[in-house]
Amino acid sequence: MTDKILVLTTCASEEEARRIARTLVERRLAACVNILSNLRSVYRWKGALEEESEYLLVIKSRRDLFEAVRAGIESQHSYELPEVIALAVVEGSEAYLGWLERELTPASAD
Repeated sequence: MTDKILVLTTCASEEEARRIARTLVERRLAACVNILSNLRSVYRWKGALEEESEYLLVIKSRRDLFEAVRAGIESQHSYELPEVIALAVVEGSEAYLGWLERELTPASAD
């Protein structure tokens, strides 16, 4: 098991998704964020069945950065209750995991 994680969140607009993604990468809380469009979400919210178009962010980070990633997402998010879940990266290519680690190193270490 690695210390790397994938954090998932959805956004209502491309602008919001890009803003959150750029902020996380600029702060080195994420090495990379994929933005997937044309996503359709069906869910129950406050007793009603909802269906919306959304943008999914797949955020590559590290377990010890999760709380900062969560706070960064929540501080910029338009949703009352944004999805913020982390999935463990069990294994990965050594070269890719090394790149992730280098990109997650604080800017002061550059």
